[in-house]
Amino acid sequence: MQMTEELAPQAGIAPVCEALGVSRASLYRRRRPRPARVRPKPARALAPAERQAVLDTLHSERFIDAAPTQVHATLLEEGSYLCSPRTMYRILATSDEVRERRDQVQHPHYARPELVATAPKQVWSWDITKLKGPAKLAYFYLYVIVDIFSRYVVGWMMAEAENAGLAERLIEQTCHKQGIEPGQLKLHADRGSPMRSKTVTQLLEDLQIDKSHGRPRVSNDNPFSEALFKTAKYRPAMPDRFASLEHAREVFRAVFAWYNAQHHHSGIAYLTPAAVHHGQAEQVLDARHRVRLAAYHAHPERFVNGPPRRQSLPVAVWINPPEQTTRQDGSATTIVAPDDHEVVPGCNGQIHKLEVTTRELAVAPETSH
Repeated sequence: MQMTEELAPQAGIAPVCEALGVSRASLYRRRRPRPARVRPKPARALAPAERQAVLDTLHSERFIDAAPTQVHATLLEEGSYLCSPRTMYRILATSDEVRERRDQVQHPHYARPELVATAPKQVWSWDITKLKGPAKLAYFYLYVIVDIFSRYVVGWMMAEAENAGLAERLIEQTCHKQGIEPGQLKLHADRGSPMRSKTVTQLLEDLQIDKSHGRPRVSNDNPFSEALFKTAKYRPAMPDRFASLEHAREVFRAVFAWYNAQHHHSGIAYLTPAAVHHGQAEQVLDARHRVRLAAYHAHPERFVNGPPRRQSLPVAVWINPPEQTTRQDGSATTIVAPDDHEVVPGCNGQIHKLEVTTRELAVAPETSH
């Protein structure tokens, strides 16, 4: 509009409006603004004294905690009529007095957890899942701790109950077997009662382990444990029910042995969790690359995209990554992979599997892979 006013004296109103796409009617209205119309007061409106009488009645000790509809009904039964309930609401709104009178539940704001691991033994995730027992409403409880970088199950326990004491023993023994130093580890879990218990919290403080909790009713905040449970429960040989605690322990002893040492995980370049956890990933990737190069040299015409590139491990694995992270794998898990491989430091040592029952702890070493 300002440009139209500046150019109109030189080129004319019509050409300038057409060139700039401005309506001439809008230009004329801008030049001659109409005075603001004052809305006339309706004849049926309450007088100021009547409005004040309504407010005084609603503010009285008798009706201070009553809704306008309740006040209106009470006054009608007493033979008095001030105004309609809707008018009472309008008068209260004019005085900024319309609000929910009852105290409402104020849910606290939970921060979105953001955790990153660039090597094994930096971030662990743990959770508890229920397994069907031999009868209806009979359950066994499977506790599992998994390293989010290597996907290695560092500790697990089968028990008949879900409580903080068992969780404390599992975490303490697992940290001892994995050689966790103070300040080295972050432990992530959901907001179940054992996870937030005073017993587990005190243990983590003593071991100088940072704790992290997901938001309530947000399963994506604990994706690694949830994915592990689904992989384990959907195994072909997994029974629908377990006859006893020993039966459940025997089944999952085989499941986790397979998962750690034989399962080629898609999130870690189809390596086994044991190879990544114990620092053997680079050797395995080098051997794979040599095999693929030999196949390429034997039949280069079969590799339409040229020589095969060497696979590499993710540089960082996130739970709820920040927005600037580039690659996304799943709804809440981001894996950042480099263009050229980087050697990720591993952890050498023996593989240990931890079994904890309700009566005793049994630590059984496995052979190194």
